[in-house]
Amino acid sequence: MNNNDVLRSIRYALDLSEPAIADMIKSSGLEIDRPAAAALLKKEDEEGYVECRDEILSAFLDGLIVKKRGQIEPKPEQANKPSARLNNNTILKKLRIAFELKEDDVHGILEQAGFALSKPELNALFRKKGHKNYRECGDQILRNFLKGITLRYRS
Repeated sequence: MNNNDVLRSIRYALDLSEPAIADMIKSSGLEIDRPAAAALLKKEDEEGYVECRDEILSAFLDGLIVKKRGQIEPKPEQANKPSARLNNNTILKKLRIAFELKEDDVHGILEQAGFALSKPELNALFRKKGHKNYRECGDQILRNFLKGITLRYRS
């Protein structure tokens, strides 16, 4: 699943405007204006489409966390920590944090979207890479999670 699809899905689920998206990205320290945010929301076959880089989506998700939960002071060891390459597991974790979801909530969202996943399989998605029970989050899982978020917050 590409970053533009994730951004469009979250925008639709929360009914966010382009200026709101630009503000969330700016709140994480990246400069972006409204036309640039609009270009990120276009589909690949539309004129003016711009690919959403990992750093932009990460900044948006961090801005979403701040909007939903408020600003927190980073711990000293986290202050200069470079962000790793964004993957589906990281996106899922950031969305879980932003919406303050517990394990049962995430499981319920996936069930609401019609996707069955056992609790051990779900826990494996939130493990650190390298852990013996770590599991990559596939596009299908993330797509269904975003669909469930839409059903929960848009309906």
